[in-house]
Amino acid sequence: MARLFAEYEVESPVGLERAARVIAGEQSCGTFMRLPGETDDLRSRAGANVEDVIVDEVRDKPSLPVRKPGTAYERGRIVLSWPLANMGPSLTNTLATVAGNLFELAEVSAIRLTDVTFPDAFADACPGPAFGVEGTQRLADVSDRPMIGTIIKPSVGLSPDETAALVQQLCDGGIDFIKDDELQANGPHCPLAERVRAVMDVINAHAEKTGKKVMYAFNITDEVDEMKRNADLVLAQGGTCLMVSLHSIGLAGLGAIRRHSQLPLHCHRNGWGLFQRSPDIGLSYRAWQKFWRLAGADHLHVNGLGNKFSESDDSVIDSARAVAEPMFCGKRASFAAMPVFSSGQTAVQIEPTYRAIGTTGFIYCGGGGIMGHPGGVAGGVESLRQAAEAAVKGISAADYARDHRELADALKVFGDRFG
Repeated sequence: MARLFAEYEVESPVGLERAARVIAGEQSCGTFMRLPGETDDLRSRAGANVEDVIVDEVRDKPSLPVRKPGTAYERGRIVLSWPLANMGPSLTNTLATVAGNLFELAEVSAIRLTDVTFPDAFADACPGPAFGVEGTQRLADVSDRPMIGTIIKPSVGLSPDETAALVQQLCDGGIDFIKDDELQANGPHCPLAERVRAVMDVINAHAEKTGKKVMYAFNITDEVDEMKRNADLVLAQGGTCLMVSLHSIGLAGLGAIRRHSQLPLHCHRNGWGLFQRSPDIGLSYRAWQKFWRLAGADHLHVNGLGNKFSESDDSVIDSARAVAEPMFCGKRASFAAMPVFSSGQTAVQIEPTYRAIGTTGFIYCGGGGIMGHPGGVAGGVESLRQAAEAAVKGISAADYARDHRELADALKVFGDRFG
């Protein structure tokens, strides 16, 4: 019988061995005491196994408050496994298994889920990304450099016509990708249907004129039935991308819209800090992003180098690499997603970003890095394109800027953003 494996960083006042056994019982067939129906045969069939326990250090104080304080707190790593028969190839039930009540157990004073290894049955049962990197690049007609993108700002408050006017400037400036802000969905000041029509009028006209169709990710986040109607609306108007807020719609919501829609799904992780920011409790991005890729995410946000948030550059790069890593042998093309860099990104960070991940298969979104450029929107877009060209050619941004005015201006204005 196939098994699912999960790795954790754990700290415990009762010792890692005992904590691992308690977690294994709580998250499978056991409870705080052995019950009459919990036979040896049932435990052998349905019980979680403790596969490994590694103690890295012992502390004299807990990282988080505990109900029953001890005198020593072992901290280290544990690996548990479950028979696939417990949950089947179900993402929602698997999440309840590997990231459920265990966070509340009194036997742990800190715990983070760091990775999950899914058996091959999930590859057959889950839809995965429909477009991924190659499909997205094909729709956007970009293949030899990173896709240059931006976010509509101000985040809320613009009318459909005002949004379309900004999109016109971005299209004229040579942008590849535009997305709604996660705060802009279907509010009364900018209804989605009106925004789609106004924006797609601009994008379609620009495509007829130039032959290049800018990809716009419309935020369709809503109830499932409404999302399906919104997806159909975007498709009917000639749109090429949909955006959803993952924590708002959940795994089941993403799976539903993936199976319904015919467009790439741009997946925003707003709210991720609830899981990531504490070093003592939560989920790692390596574990978290696998669930969303299996559910159908084509694009996944990974923050950015020198970002405005709390995430370190090492964490950002590890997240970007994780999104593109294969999950199943021989099935990489079906389950790799496209990393999206954002948050305080300018022409300054493109070179180290490209160098760190070694591929052009990513979307690079600048907000203020475009809108705040001395040359306006067109100058901001061009500065990012020039920085991307330099990175791919292996030329430093500083050297390339000698003959590229927009990049030179960007380095002057944003030069202290990274380095």
